[in-house]
Amino acid sequence: MASIFTRIIRGEIPCHNIGEDDHFLAFLDINPVRKGHALVIPKLEVDKFFDLPQDVLAGIMPFAQGVAKRMASVIPCDRIGVSVVGLEVPHAHVHLIPIDSIYDMDFSKPKVKMSNAEFAALAKQIREA
Repeated sequence: MASIFTRIIRGEIPCHNIGEDDHFLAFLDINPVRKGHALVIPKLEVDKFFDLPQDVLAGIMPFAQGVAKRMASVIPCDRIGVSVVGLEVPHAHVHLIPIDSIYDMDFSKPKVKMSNAEFAALAKQIREA
């Protein structure tokens, strides 16, 4: 069965796309720990991050770097934090989170609530940055 991320890649489930190429997709997390929290995923469905083929693993961070730079130009923060957890969805992914301290990456904190319009506007700003 395809993961929810594969269904997003196929266009079966909508997302707030902030970057895409032939191999990767970046979109806003719908349950963000901070405003602007994004996910970067390979279009290849592989469960565990370090099981990705070497060429995909080698390509995901340069792609994420471009996304992170656009995020940082739009979202006030000290830096963009990176986390690879991989327990929530069985599809390799990287979290990009605007942070001012390590505590901003605490996944146990209450999630930020945003309307669909707020997500859409933020995604547009990041894509256009």
